[in-house]
Amino acid sequence: MLTGCLRKGSKSTRLKMALMLLVLSCQFVHVLSEKSSSALTVVESTETSLDDEDVHHMEEESDPEDLDVFRPTDQWQSLKPGQAVPRGSHVRLNLQTRQREVKLGEHQILKYQIDGQKQGKENTPGPSFNAEELKKALKNIKEGVDPETSDKEKEEKEALRAQFRPMEELKRDMAKLDMLMETDFQVISRLMSQFNSSNTTVEEKIKALHDLEYLVHQVDNAQNLASRGGLKLVVDALNSTDYRLQESAAFVLGSALSSNPVVQVEAVESGTLQKLLMLLATPRPMSVKKKALFAVASLLRHFPFAQSHFLKLGGLQVLGDLFRASEGGALRVRIVTILYDMINEKELISQTGLDPIPDASHNERLRQYAQVSLMPLLAEQGWCSLVPELLASPEHDWKEKALRTILAMMPHCQTQYRQDYTLSSSLHTLQEQYQELVLSEQVLGDEDGYFGEILALLETVLLKLK
Repeated sequence: MLTGCLRKGSKSTRLKMALMLLVLSCQFVHVLSEKSSSALTVVESTETSLDDEDVHHMEEESDPEDLDVFRPTDQWQSLKPGQAVPRGSHVRLNLQTRQREVKLGEHQILKYQIDGQKQGKENTPGPSFNAEELKKALKNIKEGVDPETSDKEKEEKEALRAQFRPMEELKRDMAKLDMLMETDFQVISRLMSQFNSSNTTVEEKIKALHDLEYLVHQVDNAQNLASRGGLKLVVDALNSTDYRLQESAAFVLGSALSSNPVVQVEAVESGTLQKLLMLLATPRPMSVKKKALFAVASLLRHFPFAQSHFLKLGGLQVLGDLFRASEGGALRVRIVTILYDMINEKELISQTGLDPIPDASHNERLRQYAQVSLMPLLAEQGWCSLVPELLASPEHDWKEKALRTILAMMPHCQTQYRQDYTLSSSLHTLQEQYQELVLSEQVLGDEDGYFGEILALLETVLLKLK
């Protein structure tokens, strides 16, 4: 159209139009040179641009096949096919390389520069991420997991889980094992039923008695045994023809009776003392007699009613016969200990001023101990001469117990002791021996040693015999 006009116009007109065309061409070339020194064509476009909200929305809902998000800078960079750019970025087509290029718009550069100055940081391009990495980071943020430490924490949790078993698994295993926690009362009931069953063997009964002995050390358990009739079952086992059952039953009784007045009363009323004395008065293995003596001592200790009953049943005579027939010293020292405890208890409770404000129970105990005429029977049945025989023992502990018992019997045996020259000679010999032992203790730096106590007892006995 422009060429047609040039042909139809005059020569001067055609010259003017040519000049105008030349000027326009020069301006167009100048504009192209300002845009880029290498690009021939620039196309500004925002058709495929995305703002920050669009990118965030795409990252949350896109699949792995979604467009890759390109992060432009203030320099021209090649844009790959399918990549999306933020809104406001400059996009151009390079005619030489035939690739699209993109960079930040002027308002974006200004915004980043201002933000960087506020934060005191350099306005440097951040790291680039692909769609998969951005989705993984968003998932970690939603789950509250630090992407840098999530893998390490996961490994630590897995290692911790491997050290402990889940509670549900433990419950299943315990249910399979049928583990049932029993109270002491339930265990005692089960052992009593097992012991009383006709189908239970002797070995099983002995095992049941052994378990009972462990439980009845506690006062409440011993009382539960008596209240449920278990004490009678144990006492009846003293009549068994099997010595092992006799020994085990006496052992259970000794533990149940110890410092337990309720069980002591029940035992006396059920005839326990008679059966124990029968075991001591008739031929039995040494193990049976030791356990029977243990049960007798537990029954008599701090129980004046049982002590009075013991004397009426001839218990002192039974112990005397056993003392004389005993080949070893183990039974002898046990017997002497029982006698000393009985003498000492009565002496202590009879002392004036023991209880500043006596109550009804104290007065009743005084009355009961007054009925225990032990000392005259000891002198009458020859215990004044039996107890000093224990001084010949090689055990220092047995000698100490013999000396304490001699001192306790001194009011009723003093005349006889003064006439016994053998006893006086033995006491002087022991005095010399223990004087040497005391010197050896003092050399070692022990001024108040064990041998000094025994020597003090010896000297007290000798002083009373003068």
